[in-house]
Amino acid sequence: MVRQGTGARNLCALLPIINQRTAPRMMWCTDDRHPHDLLEQGHIDSIIREAIKLGVDPVTGIQMATLYPAEYFGLRNIGALAPGRRADLVILKNLDNFEISRVYSRGNLVAKNGRLVPDLKKPDAVALPQTMKVDCKKLDFSIPVKGENIRVIEIIPDQLITRQLIIKPAIKGSMAVADPDRDLLKIAVVERHQGTGNIGLGFVRGLKLKNGAIASSVAHDSHNIIIAGTNDQDMLLAVQAVVEMEGGLALTCDKKVLARLALPIAGLMSLKSVETVKDELSLIIAMAHNSGCSLKDPFMTLGFLALPVIPELKITDQGVVDVNRFQLVSLFIDQK
Repeated sequence: MVRQGTGARNLCALLPIINQRTAPRMMWCTDDRHPHDLLEQGHIDSIIREAIKLGVDPVTGIQMATLYPAEYFGLRNIGALAPGRRADLVILKNLDNFEISRVYSRGNLVAKNGRLVPDLKKPDAVALPQTMKVDCKKLDFSIPVKGENIRVIEIIPDQLITRQLIIKPAIKGSMAVADPDRDLLKIAVVERHQGTGNIGLGFVRGLKLKNGAIASSVAHDSHNIIIAGTNDQDMLLAVQAVVEMEGGLALTCDKKVLARLALPIAGLMSLKSVETVKDELSLIIAMAHNSGCSLKDPFMTLGFLALPVIPELKITDQGVVDVNRFQLVSLFIDQK
C-alpha cells in the first residue's frame, strides 16, 4: 500500500519499486486525509495524478486504484469493467491531469463536473451516543521527577514514525515540566470511552509550540483524547473544550480557548459540510502556527502519536510505549 496522505507522504520514496512486475501486488492509499486536501487536491485521484506526473504509466496508476485492490480484497464484482461486475466508473477529460468529468455508480450517473446529480434524501436525525466519559475535575497532568533522564517522543515531519530521545528534563520544584525553549512539550492521553480515569503522561519534541496547548479526540487507533502543551492549565482547558463539544479539536492559550472544531459523532466526525469543516480546520491550524508550531498540520501529527504500532516511541492512556519492543516503558530512565 503506497501511502500519500496528509500526515504521511511516502509516494516519492516508494516510487522506485513500482514497475510492471510489482504493480499488480500494489495499491494506493491515503490512510488519513484532511478536508483541505480533499477539496484542493482530491483523494485517490490525487495520488494517481501525482504518480503520472512522476512517470508512472497512466494505465498502471489506474489499475493500482481499481483492479489490484479489488483483487487483493477478494471483491470480484468491482474493480474492472466486465460482464458480471458492477458498473462503477468514471469518465476522464484526459489522462495527463486525470480530471474527472462524470461519475457512474451501478450504471447510473451520480456526479458531473464535481457536483452531485441526484437529490439525495437526508437520513432522519438520531440521538448521538455520549462518548466523552471524562471527569475533568480529576485530571492531573503533573509529573513527579523519578529519574535523571526522560524518554521523549521526537516527531519526524511528514512521517508517522518517531524517534526516541533520552534527555534531561526541565524541573520545577519536584516536578518535570515542559520547556518550550528546548521544544520540549508535555503530552498526555486521557481515556474517554469507559471512564477509567487512565492518563498516560510523557514528553514530545517537534511541535515547536511556544505557548498554550492543543488537544484532539482523533487519536489513532483507540481515539482517546490526546493533548500536548506548554503548561498543565492550558492542557486541562483544552481537554475540557473537547469534552464539552462531545469530541473535536481545541487550541488554548493563557487559560482561554482560542479555537475549536466540533466532531460530535463519536468524537471523530462532523455534521457540517466538508467546506465548513475545512474553514474551521484551517482557522485552528493557522492559530496553532501563530503559537509557534511549524508543522503543516499539527493536529494530524498529534493524532498519530498515540498509535502504538508505528516505531519508535508512542504514548497511550497506559503510558509510554517502546514500539520496537512492543512494551510499556518507564518515562524516566537513570542512564543515558
